[in-house]
Amino acid sequence: MNIPNKPFIADVLIVDDKLENIRLLSDFLSKQNYQVRKAINGQAALIAVQTLPPDLILLDINMPIMGGYEVCENVKNNPITNSIPVIFLSAGNEVFDKVKAFQVGGIDYITKPFYLEEVLVRIQTQLKIQQLQKELKFRNDQLQNMLIKLQNTQIELIQKEKLVNASRIIAGISHEINNPLSFIMGNLNPASEYSQNLIKLIQIYQQSFPDGTPEIRNFIEEHQIDFLSADFIKIIDSMRNGAERIRSVIQALHIFSRLDKAGITHFEIHEIIDNVLTTINDQLILKKSSISISVLKKYADLPTFIGYPNLFTQVLVNILQNAIDALEAKQESIVDDLFKPTICISTNTIDKNKIFISIKDNGIGITEENKSHIFEPFFTTKLVGQGAGLGLFTSYQIITVLHKGSLIYHNCPEGGSEFIIEVPISKYS
Repeated sequence: MNIPNKPFIADVLIVDDKLENIRLLSDFLSKQNYQVRKAINGQAALIAVQTLPPDLILLDINMPIMGGYEVCENVKNNPITNSIPVIFLSAGNEVFDKVKAFQVGGIDYITKPFYLEEVLVRIQTQLKIQQLQKELKFRNDQLQNMLIKLQNTQIELIQKEKLVNASRIIAGISHEINNPLSFIMGNLNPASEYSQNLIKLIQIYQQSFPDGTPEIRNFIEEHQIDFLSADFIKIIDSMRNGAERIRSVIQALHIFSRLDKAGITHFEIHEIIDNVLTTINDQLILKKSSISISVLKKYADLPTFIGYPNLFTQVLVNILQNAIDALEAKQESIVDDLFKPTICISTNTIDKNKIFISIKDNGIGITEENKSHIFEPFFTTKLVGQGAGLGLFTSYQIITVLHKGSLIYHNCPEGGSEFIIEVPISKYS
């Protein structure tokens, strides 16, 4: 948007019940290249102003039915017209009249009989002030837009840097963990087989030599060989489960931290959700009470989605971590043994062209005062050092700008919060 360079022709509305005054002012101002409109009473003036707001109003005070003060008050009480400058014309020269004129919103006061040159100078002055104010507002809007763009660019750079650093760190950690993990996973089956063979050999010895020597009997009794044989198999199974758990976490971290060098790609939303839940599994236990957060999943059949999987993952992590924080805050603010912290995740399709994701918690919720600010950059309700106020803002940008969808927040009637993501299925098809 640029400020127009074409000559500015001001639209002046003259309001007076004396036709000779209207005719005199109209002829004079028309010769000065003003566009002039006329109204012979207050009602006609308001209709003219509402139909097409003028740039300036010359307003007589003493008119029948609706006087100039009332007309001015109506103009100033309307947000669409309240910036129109009003110059009063009046035969009254009392201080009270002038004070009243300024109180109702007038910006100047000319006493009748007036000099046309004086009227012209006052009109030019007020129009110049109005034009300068418009230009100032335009420049301020430009600066505000530039500031927002700079903030968005800064946030984007910060997030990209975070993702790059996280990718490098996690790639290094994963590599260091994967090597010994592969060794453990590769040796668990042989170790299990060897242990079962040794246990079976002990059992054969016990059957063949039930009495044994005093030394063997003492060893069996001291080390509880029967219990050890059964428990050793359980230990091997626990080690296998633990190793599988480590492997699943590493796979989830790979998906979380992977930067999409190829750009947009196909991915399964349910797989992304499950991997995020695996990644943050240790956070699903409230710190103060050690109570586990129940995660309820209600998945519908979804098509393969086309988008930015790493950024979509980041959105889910941000929202779920906010839900966990809200549940922590709820747990700290109430004394209720019946409170069961819960996160509900449901998915569906809308009209076969949108994917719907709901993430709901029964935590502390967000106040009405803060609801309208949660997607603003750098806004946070957390203590200093606990949050930069970028998580939900970044999530909003990823969903609305990159995936052309919507991210909406609701307070749940029963308490808690709900974030709803809707993204078009075929946006990148």
